Amino acid sequence: MRVLVSDPIAKNGLEYLQQHVDVDVKIGMKPEELLQLIPNYDALVVRSETKVTAQVIDACARLKAIGRAGVGVDNIDVPAATRRGIVVVNAPTGNNIAAAEHTVGMMLASARHIPQACAAVKAGLWQRSKYMGVELRNKLLGVIGLGKIGTEVAKRAQAFDMKVIAYDPYLSPEHAQRLGIESVTLEDVLRRADFFTFHVPLTPQTKGMIGMPQFRQMKRSARIVNCSRGGVVDEQALVEALEQGLIAGAALDVFTQEPLPAEHPLLGQEKLVVTPHLAGSTVEAQEEVAIDVAEQIVAVLNGRPARYAVNAPAILPETMAVLEPYMELARSLGSMATQLAEGQLCSVEVTYAGKLANLDTAPLKAMLIKGLLQPVLAEDDINLVNASVIAKSRGLQVTERKTEQVATYSNLITIEMDTACSTRTVAGTILLGEPHLVRVDEYWVDIALTQGQMVFGYYRDRPGMIGHFGSVLGSANVNISFMAVSRRAPKGEALMVIGVDEPVSPDLVKRMLAAPDVHAIRTVVI
Repeated sequence: MRVLVSDPIAKNGLEYLQQHVDVDVKIGMKPEELLQLIPNYDALVVRSETKVTAQVIDACARLKAIGRAGVGVDNIDVPAATRRGIVVVNAPTGNNIAAAEHTVGMMLASARHIPQACAAVKAGLWQRSKYMGVELRNKLLGVIGLGKIGTEVAKRAQAFDMKVIAYDPYLSPEHAQRLGIESVTLEDVLRRADFFTFHVPLTPQTKGMIGMPQFRQMKRSARIVNCSRGGVVDEQALVEALEQGLIAGAALDVFTQEPLPAEHPLLGQEKLVVTPHLAGSTVEAQEEVAIDVAEQIVAVLNGRPARYAVNAPAILPETMAVLEPYMELARSLGSMATQLAEGQLCSVEVTYAGKLANLDTAPLKAMLIKGLLQPVLAEDDINLVNASVIAKSRGLQVTERKTEQVATYSNLITIEMDTACSTRTVAGTILLGEPHLVRVDEYWVDIALTQGQMVFGYYRDRPGMIGHFGSVLGSANVNISFMAVSRRAPKGEALMVIGVDEPVSPDLVKRMLAAPDVHAIRTVVI
C-alpha cells in the first residue's frame, strides 16, 4: 500500500504511517502535478492547502482513502469520493481545545485592542486613551453552533464570568441547561449578545448567515469572532458594518478566500483583528490530528472501519465485531436473490430479526446492496461508502425492517425481492461461525454458503426426480458436491439445491428442464 502526503503533518503521524505503509511526502505540488502522481497511490493525506477535486479523485482507480488532518473537508470533493467508494476521514476532535483557546484569545484581542496597541507601540506611539477596552466579565456571549468546540468556548467564557446563550437547531434545552447555557433562537442571540462566536460548518444554510440584516439587529457595542469557516460571515457586509459603526469590532481567523488578497477591503479596517487560519495550529493539536488521521488511513487500507468517516456511518468496534460474520452472509444473500429473480427489479425489503435488530445495520445494508448489484454491474468497488449512492443511481430502494422476534435462530436476515414477474425470498444465518442459507421462498433448507456454483431446481415431487438431475449432470461430467431437497408436501411442489464443482452450461439447463414437472432451473454463483 502506498500513501501520498501532500501537506505538512506532524512527525508522529508520518512515523505511524511509515510503520505500516509506504509513504511519499510531496509538499507544495501544483494541481497538475498531483493529478499526474495520484494514480500511483492507495491513500492521500492533506490539510487545507491541497485541493482534492473530482478530477483528482477520478484519476486514481486504486484510491481507497483520503485523510484530512483537521476538521473541515471543504477542500475535498466528498460527493465525488463517495461515488467512487473512497472513504474520506478527518480528525474532528484533535484541535477542539486549540480552536476554543484561539477563539477566546481573539475575543480578548478585539475587546482590548491588543494587536492595534502592539503595532502602535512598535511604531513609537504611546496612545493609552485611544485603545480603551471593555471587560468580558458580566457580558453576554452568544454561541452560534454549540458542538464540541462551541461547548469548550462556553466553558472558558463562563470562567471569565460571562453569561452564555446559544443558538443551535440540534441543541436540546435540557442539554443546554446542564451546561449552564440558555438555549435561544438566532434572533434572540443577535438582539441580546455582546460578543458572538460561530462554530458551524460551511453549508448552503450557513453560508452568509450573518449579513447586513443581522448586523443591523446587533448592539452597536457588539463584537463578533469567527474561527469556524470563511463564508459564514458576509465579508463585504462586515466591512460596511464596521465602517458604519453598526458593531464595535470583529476578529476573523477564516476567510472566503485564503490566503486573504492584499487588496481585500477587510485589511483596511482598524477595528478588525485577523489571523491566518491559526485556530487549530498548536503543537499539541497538530500532533493529535496527525496521529488520528494516520491511524484511520491504515485502518481503512486494512479493511477496518474508520472512527471519523465523513461519508460513511461511524460503527463502534464492538458493534462491528458482532456484525462482521453477517456481512458476508448479507452479500451472499443479496447476490443469490438477484440471480434467482426474473424480470425487472421493483423493490427489496430486508428484515433483521433477533439480536441484530438492536444494532446499527448500515454495514449489512451496504454488503446486501453490493451482493444485489454485483451480478448485474461491472463495478466491483461497492462498499459502505458508496453503496446507497450506487443503488439510488440504479433506481434501487432497499427498505429495512427490524424485529427482535425470531422463531428458530438467534439471528436471521431475510431478503424479499419483488420483480415484475415474481417475488423471491431468501434467508440466512450464521451457524458454527459460517454463513448458511436456511430459506428459499417457502422452502426451508440448511446449506453452507461457501463460494461456488449451485443449481436451483423447482419441480413437482415424484419418484425419479433426484435421479433425473443427477444423471443429466453426471452425463456432462459435472461433479455434485452436495444436494438438499425441500418440499411443501409429499408429491407436492419442491425445491432441489445442488452444489456443483464445474460450470453448468445453458445446454444442461435445457436438458434438466426437459423432464415433466420441472418448472424452473436457476444457476447461482456465490
